[in-house]
Amino acid sequence: MSKVALIGAGSMVFTKQFLNDMFCTPCMAGSTYALMGPTLWKLEKMKEYADQIVEKNGIDANIYCTTDRRDALKDADFVILTFLIGGLSAYRADIDIPMKYGVDQCIGDSMGPGGVFRVLRSMPVMEGIWKDMEELCPNAYVLNYVNPMGAMCTALHRGTGMKVVGLCHGVQTTLDLIAGYTGVPKEEIEYTNAGINHMDWFLTLSHKGRDLYPILRANMEKPEYYKNEKVRGEVMRQCGYFMTESSGHLSEYLPWFRSSKRALDKYCNEPMFGGEHGAALHFSEMIQEKFKNTDVLSIESGELEPRSKEYCSYIIEAIVTDKPFRFSGNVPNDNGYIENLPRDATVEVPVYADAQGFHPLHMGALPMQCAAMNQSNLTTQGLAAQAAIEGDPELAFWAVATDPLTSACLTLSECRHMVAELFEAEKEWLPQFAGKELKIFEDIMVPEGTVPVPVPEDPALAINKRFAKLAE
Repeated sequence: MSKVALIGAGSMVFTKQFLNDMFCTPCMAGSTYALMGPTLWKLEKMKEYADQIVEKNGIDANIYCTTDRRDALKDADFVILTFLIGGLSAYRADIDIPMKYGVDQCIGDSMGPGGVFRVLRSMPVMEGIWKDMEELCPNAYVLNYVNPMGAMCTALHRGTGMKVVGLCHGVQTTLDLIAGYTGVPKEEIEYTNAGINHMDWFLTLSHKGRDLYPILRANMEKPEYYKNEKVRGEVMRQCGYFMTESSGHLSEYLPWFRSSKRALDKYCNEPMFGGEHGAALHFSEMIQEKFKNTDVLSIESGELEPRSKEYCSYIIEAIVTDKPFRFSGNVPNDNGYIENLPRDATVEVPVYADAQGFHPLHMGALPMQCAAMNQSNLTTQGLAAQAAIEGDPELAFWAVATDPLTSACLTLSECRHMVAELFEAEKEWLPQFAGKELKIFEDIMVPEGTVPVPVPEDPALAINKRFAKLAE
């Protein structure tokens, strides 16, 4: 009989699915679920939904709501993190302010200015959670769903002592697509994968000993397949490997797809494929408006739905029963699980969970081109994580400035002004930066006809001049 604390339980979609999955997990009979969040009426609605399932299906579970984080964490065995600090107000700033400067983000939750500022906003809350956990449940396992997954997990590993793994459904959902693109049942596909969250590479794909990559690559040359995957398909065509995130997401992790109108028109601006500007924000706003005055959970039947493929319930089951479960998890690369990525980075690799905890697998070295694309994101993630921990505005600026998309669109001066505007817009959620201002360098104008200060001649240039004279 375990206690599970769900921090950020007001999420209508995630909390509903999570509770349903846990009710389908036999070893969790008799467990307690603490639904914690800042808005009590949302939590109470989730409890009404859960109580309906419990009563109708004879589930043995105790569910309660609280806005007191310490109450939720006390004696917890598992802590599930799923929240967005600042809500849609902060999310709009993440998207709208960069767009003023020419940085066109599609999702803006993992990389780019939006991803950086998400981790900056989340870290003070995470540090508070860890402070409470040290006192109330120091041995609890933490399953993190808070984005930006890579930077957030790096910050948690550097700044706390949590036993944490980061979870995403990119591998499972992408395998559904690969099954459709190759005509092979998903459950019969054998694969290996490694990389970073939202850019995890399928290194091998096979079916009963047959390599599936030739089929996938051949189909991606057909317009009807390529149209579905203009960004992800193009990356595979060029580098040889398919990866685990949608084309909309991937388009903002690399510099080649959103940094010009030409590229946007060619790869991203088709609404049905989710690559257009602010796609996720606009969807979230639509859902919020649609259900503002509608009790969505009141139409639920109370039936227990089949257990989903989300990893969370299976990991908890493995730890409780000591029956190993393999999944793709985000873990620190301190033991070199991916040899050609930094040891202080967060990587996504196969992991086994059992009663002793998490056991990542060593995957060797990635193909160099895949590692290079991962590294371009890890630089930003590492800077963002450290900025969030230290409350250092200069590190935050450099996290954004080194972001692949931002650096393809803006000068350093433009980037600095954009980051300063983001700090001003989001300061209420950034307490670690209080009293610290990002220095602004005004542009220096050079009047026409300005003569440069005399400087010593570069020796290499002098040698070149001598060779040029001899050549005459």
